[in-house]
Amino acid sequence: MCGIVGILGQNSAAPRLVESLRRLEYRGYDSAGIATLEHDGIVRVRAPGKLASLETALEPVRLTGTSGIGHTRWATHGAPNETNAHPHVAPGVAIVHNGIIENFRELKAELTGLGCEFESQTDTEIVAHLISEGLKDGRGPRHAVHAALKRLEGAFALAIMIEGYPDLLIGARKGSPLAVGHGENENYLGSDAIALAVMTNKVTYLEEGDWVVLSRQSVEIYDADGDPVDRTMQHTNASALLVDKGNHRHFMAKEIAEQPEVIGHTLAEYIDLAEGKVDLPDFPFGFENLERITITACGTAYYAGLAAKYWFERVARIPADVDIASEFRYREAPMVPGGLSIFVSQSGETADTLAALRYCQANHQNTLGIVNVRESTIARECEAIMPTFAGPEIGVASTKAFTCQLAVLACLAIGIARAKGTLSSTEETELVDALIGVPRHVAEILKEERHIEEIARTVAGSRDVLYLGRGISFPLALEGALKLKEISYIHAEGYAAGELKHGPIALIDESVPVIVIAPHDDLFDKTMSNMQEVAARGGKIILITDKQTAEKNGSTEFAQISVPVTNPFVNPMIYAVPVQLLAYHAAVFMGTDVDQPRNLAKSVTVE
Repeated sequence: MCGIVGILGQNSAAPRLVESLRRLEYRGYDSAGIATLEHDGIVRVRAPGKLASLETALEPVRLTGTSGIGHTRWATHGAPNETNAHPHVAPGVAIVHNGIIENFRELKAELTGLGCEFESQTDTEIVAHLISEGLKDGRGPRHAVHAALKRLEGAFALAIMIEGYPDLLIGARKGSPLAVGHGENENYLGSDAIALAVMTNKVTYLEEGDWVVLSRQSVEIYDADGDPVDRTMQHTNASALLVDKGNHRHFMAKEIAEQPEVIGHTLAEYIDLAEGKVDLPDFPFGFENLERITITACGTAYYAGLAAKYWFERVARIPADVDIASEFRYREAPMVPGGLSIFVSQSGETADTLAALRYCQANHQNTLGIVNVRESTIARECEAIMPTFAGPEIGVASTKAFTCQLAVLACLAIGIARAKGTLSSTEETELVDALIGVPRHVAEILKEERHIEEIARTVAGSRDVLYLGRGISFPLALEGALKLKEISYIHAEGYAAGELKHGPIALIDESVPVIVIAPHDDLFDKTMSNMQEVAARGGKIILITDKQTAEKNGSTEFAQISVPVTNPFVNPMIYAVPVQLLAYHAAVFMGTDVDQPRNLAKSVTVE
């Protein structure tokens, strides 16, 4: 989502604002801007598009101010143009904002009645005017800001700069992350530690409802009621997370290629490799009497949860519900106290998943976060976490984070099964051995990338693509379709193969590629029957199966991608890789912006 940076420094703020924004590009954005406090007041420069456009706009402008705020915007209210780009200003006030102000229409009507004039379509501009009106009424900056905050409904992170106060920066968070960076005679604000790593590794994360008043010498944090509070300062290693593409064309390609390594790192955290047993962390709750699991996530993380449902129910023999986070809390699901609620999120900041977490807490659930960012809000608010070890994922379309989430969930399923006595020691060792082999098998698949690239060319340019899978392969069909949609902009749908005759078969003709995910498991023969139904109607079949089946089939009537023969338990991690590569190479052939596809953001921190 939107990226926020604020600097109270000793030297010109503009270059560091731009550098910090560059490190937030991975979040996805459609415009950028900065504002600095100069001798003659607030000066801002904004531009639609990428940071290069902002840098071009900055070339003729001489900014020497040592106080400044910056922003990368992902449009919510108003088109992605210069007028709607942040920072936004009102008399004496400049502001950047991540989130959505839900009552902005009512506030805008009120402010318009007071004579305020608005130039943008954004909800953010009303916050600047609210503060400005408070200043006009004689309130000091902190009181004007606090009064404005109490009027706002919704989720937000804010950084606020006020004319005439060169040693003041105010920040606030409610539902969206914001952190304070501590320097030597300097202080900073940032939407995450990566933004602040340009300046410092000393970070304080604001908690829900907090707001902060910064000078160069002090940091004063207040809760929503305006009472002073202490928050812990910590050292972060975010500077180590700054990465480049290496010798890869895109970050997504690099991240797909990193999967053998990062899956291995993740498994090593949760498996005793010497004993061949799962070694879970010490949780503040047990699994012996666990009756039900609830998994909540969004997007690709949701599909990881769907795959895990099969593991929990087949291996641990425990019912598991899987919900899209944006729907879960609104259906007001009844929950048995003491159940386990699992929240899966790459960023750990996903707004809908965080709201679901709080709903489950209110319903007396044990909460477990599976996140890639240990310092994230979900990680901090869950009773326990199982981090993935994917490292920073810069490409908007999730790849290595997905397979690492699957690795964690697989280990958790084995651990719960062992605790409940549904898995023998011998069976556990067999499944663990299969997991240990996953990095090697993924590396084997990556060697076939050239062949997959050739097949992807037959998908590129299609109007519609279908993905079919049965059992635990069904979530992979959904994920494959999502990947293709995200980065190539080709319409694609994933279906349970048994549903083919219940509608989707009407779409099939010789122009429609049908990607069939068919490991040689106990549902293989049924999937093959569905594939023949597609073939009889002229569909362009791409079969993803194991090498033994591919060699036995030997058909030249359709394209085949073969993967190593593995224990069916680990198939989701194995079969994820070819569907990622298919989507990636189709998108490259289509010429899209693979790492930052249109309209998408890496971390969705608003509803």
